[in-house]
Amino acid sequence: MMNSSIREFLKASLSEDIGHGDVTSELIVGAVMSGADIIAKENFVLAGMPFVKDLFDILGGGTGISIFIEEGVKVNKGDVIASVTGSAKVLLAGERTALNILQHLSGIATATAGFVEKVRGLPVKVVDTRKTVPGMRVLEKYAVTVGGGSNHRFGLFDGVLIKDNHISIAGGVREAISLAKKAPHLLKIEIEVKDMDELIQAVDAGADVIMLDNMAVAEMKKAVAAARSRNSRIVLEASGNVNLDNIRDIAETGVDLISVGAITHSARAVDISMKIS
Repeated sequence: MMNSSIREFLKASLSEDIGHGDVTSELIVGAVMSGADIIAKENFVLAGMPFVKDLFDILGGGTGISIFIEEGVKVNKGDVIASVTGSAKVLLAGERTALNILQHLSGIATATAGFVEKVRGLPVKVVDTRKTVPGMRVLEKYAVTVGGGSNHRFGLFDGVLIKDNHISIAGGVREAISLAKKAPHLLKIEIEVKDMDELIQAVDAGADVIMLDNMAVAEMKKAVAAARSRNSRIVLEASGNVNLDNIRDIAETGVDLISVGAITHSARAVDISMKIS
């Protein structure tokens, strides 16, 4: 699981917490070897244990970890997720950082699973956005997939997504798509539209994907029909103000993707503890 960017993130996270040393454990714990259980304190979807394992590998000290519950499984309050053994100093040094990551990623997986469940049975994907915590995008997008969602573009470098500010600078929808098509690349061209007029322009200009931004459900349904009448293969994405109460209605309009910023930027961290045994 640990590529170089993840390793650097985990090392920086540990350094932030440990600094020049865990002074409390240095004074009290000594060279004791011990074990600890990672325990669920509420119900949630588990995500992040591979990173917890990587984190304790970085800390070293002969630490071993046994994981009892697989990623993406619904955990119940009181379940023992994993057991960690090794130097008590090492366990205590890594405890907070490990739990912070595990609680945050499990929260994202749980939130994502909630949205995915709402559209079950419909031919639509719930996708994430770039609304992530700086430095944690790889981990957060991983958690989205664990929760049953899919990843949108990772960053500005791996997808063309023409947004309102690009359109304003270019001078219009057609002009923006034309400029994007002139450059030599193999990327699909996606553009954000806010109304039916921009939608028609985008389809006729040859966009591959169209994002229907902040449209009411009734207008979105008309937009889907209009777009498909012109290009049956075009991919349509709904975005903006998506919540658990309206996502089913949005999915039923016939869009292919529904992007939900809330699954990363507003997911509540779940409650998990680590108890020395």
